[in-house]
Amino acid sequence: MTAADILYRALRDPVVLKSYDADAWNALIRIGRSERLLGMLAARAIGSDCWTTLPAAARRVLNDELEHIRHDHVRARWEINRMAHALDAIGAPVILLKGSAYLHADLPPSHGRHIGDLDILVPRAAIGDVETALKAHGWIQAKTDSYDDQYYRQWMHELPPMAHEERGGVIDVHHTILPLTARLTPDADALIQSAVPAGDGLAILGPAEMVLHSATHLAYDGEFEGGARNAWDIHLLIGQFSTDPAFWDALKAAAA
Repeated sequence: MTAADILYRALRDPVVLKSYDADAWNALIRIGRSERLLGMLAARAIGSDCWTTLPAAARRVLNDELEHIRHDHVRARWEINRMAHALDAIGAPVILLKGSAYLHADLPPSHGRHIGDLDILVPRAAIGDVETALKAHGWIQAKTDSYDDQYYRQWMHELPPMAHEERGGVIDVHHTILPLTARLTPDADALIQSAVPAGDGLAILGPAEMVLHSATHLAYDGEFEGGARNAWDIHLLIGQFSTDPAFWDALKAAAA
């Protein structure tokens, strides 16, 4: 088996972990970390019947990974809270994207998942007000080069990244989900109209739109590192949403 086979078999059914020898565990831990899937595997393993039968050293590694992720989630939830407070008065919808959306809505892809930058989607007409409000609450531009700043504002689907001057947390403010130079140009208004409330004055994309956004990251990221995690996100989202018989027609319509 390749290292990828070892990882994918364990994700599909953690019971196979009982059959792994030391070499397989070493390969699993290496590729799990590389693909940013070790925490998700740990979350699945710890909730399975096989957990107590696994080697003690392996359980320590998986437990350590989950402990890092628990701290990561505390930090991410605080960043979401502070962002929501900063943008409370702008009068425009604020839609969480990617890992932050999964975490805030407690969707399956958040279980064991590291959460990176805070990504939000707002109407393009509100971009100026959003940027002003964030600056008033301590976020500053992470890119100081004037060329980079102009490039983002003229050609990209988001503002230049902003980092909080005290906490260091980075927020990416999107007005659509693909660069303006991309061959595909999703309807940002339709994405925003699909949003469903998620508490604290925030929203997340509708189910079909959320799956499509995850697919754009799988296909359009500049490098394929972490591509397996994006594919796993899509798998989990479809498993969650397809219990509604209307999901597949909605996905087809949203894709069109």
